[in-house]
Amino acid sequence: MLTQPDKLPLLKSSKVLLVGSGGVGCEVLKNLAFSGFLDITLIDLDTIELSNLNRQFLFRNKHIGMPKATVAANSILQMNPNISVTPIVDNIKNPKLSINWFSSFQIVINALDNLDARRHVNLMCQAANIPLIETGTAGYSGQTTVILRNLTECFECQPKPLEQKTFPV
Repeated sequence: MLTQPDKLPLLKSSKVLLVGSGGVGCEVLKNLAFSGFLDITLIDLDTIELSNLNRQFLFRNKHIGMPKATVAANSILQMNPNISVTPIVDNIKNPKLSINWFSSFQIVINALDNLDARRHVNLMCQAANIPLIETGTAGYSGQTTVILRNLTECFECQPKPLEQKTFPV
């Protein structure tokens, strides 16, 4: 629910890049699609596996082996055909996805489970001066961090937790 209705035009005109369409990415895409954003680009290089189906609600058995970005975009467009969702099946580290490309977005949301790719997106957003929303999960916990150049710590600057050797049951 939008708490400041006067900000709706800003949402409608913002171009959003969502990096990752797994468990977190599917949820973020749904939330973007139903909160006023009209122009979303979704990038993921992965394909759907059977093990994804229990936590990635945009995917079904018939989608196994298909690109996550394409299926997620098509699934969300069936729920809200009034938005634009552009799927890109590629590696976010592809050199053609340059700083200029990142600069075409007003906000970037990381929904990745790959540390190297997260670092890359952070670097590109810092260089392009684009706000980055970093997301992640660990077990049943999740976190979201807004990263703004010269205002907050970047992803690389934030302390990382020590590697957990055991997990509570």
